[in-house]
Amino acid sequence: MEFRPLGRTGVQVSSLCLGAMMFGDWGTKDHDESIRIVHRALDAGVNFIDTADVYSAGESEEIVGKAIAGRRDDVVLATKVHMPMGRDPNRRGNGRRWIVAEVESSLRRLGTDWIDVYQVHRYDPAVDLDVTLGALTDLVHAGKVRYFGHSTWPVSAIVEAQWTAERRGLERPWTEQPTYSILTRGIERDTLPTLARYGYGVLSYSPLAGGWLSGRYRKDHQAGPTSPARQRLADRFDLALPENQRKLDAADALARLAEQAGHSLVELAIAFVLRHPAVTSAIIGPRTMEHLESQLPAADVRLADDVMDAIDAIVAPGVTLNPADDGWVPPALDPAARRR
Repeated sequence: MEFRPLGRTGVQVSSLCLGAMMFGDWGTKDHDESIRIVHRALDAGVNFIDTADVYSAGESEEIVGKAIAGRRDDVVLATKVHMPMGRDPNRRGNGRRWIVAEVESSLRRLGTDWIDVYQVHRYDPAVDLDVTLGALTDLVHAGKVRYFGHSTWPVSAIVEAQWTAERRGLERPWTEQPTYSILTRGIERDTLPTLARYGYGVLSYSPLAGGWLSGRYRKDHQAGPTSPARQRLADRFDLALPENQRKLDAADALARLAEQAGHSLVELAIAFVLRHPAVTSAIIGPRTMEHLESQLPAADVRLADDVMDAIDAIVAPGVTLNPADDGWVPPALDPAARRR
């Protein structure tokens, strides 16, 4: 397993990061099986685990906490805050009140005294960045968080956060977690170059494009998503939509390319993400041990230049085939913001 610097934090992390979204009610309901997956990943050299408070309403954090008990010092642990954790409108978001309260709940569920990377799960333009960064800075100074970052933030917010931290004398974000795969290459245009300029660690999620590059979606076998979390995302998986048909065409072509190159489609997809110089780690999100075993070998795959060129011919650099896969829609595009 290759280790890479997490931006300029001084922390070294494995090129594969174990994502825990599928642990618990959203995926693998058997806690013991999820713990076995974590242990297998750690034994294979993975030292980076990513979860979130919202995953299975906190259950994922609880499972991860049980799995790393006794091995905490060997794990770089990341989790997130922002998504709703109940109907109360104050149990969500990027404000100080919620961040300071929710970090305590995450620490309790994870069974740890500190979080290595605490991430703001989405950007919220309604909350002043002074408020968010101020709260996160206090958590760093209190020793509850080592570093903080964000996930799926637009480039404008990434830059503004850096400027705000500098002007106000606050701790600055050190990591970004964007979606990135062969089918979702939009961040190559501006986001990844910007992150590289600011020395960010980049832990990109969904290298298999939500399962589209797992081999499950082929023209002769068009089974839908199996996890409850993905079954709710009709705009990303409804094969009647032309943008998803384009994804299906690309997945089919990529599967043939992978076979010609002597790799599985899973290996090709993950190795592609790891090839980008701005990417630190690719987050893999196995639901079963079989999924994990199929993904671990990708850490050792080095794609030849001609294979990368062939990928570019299938999905052009900087192109996301279905914009719904980007993970965040700017509120400015909401109909209420566009029409009087």
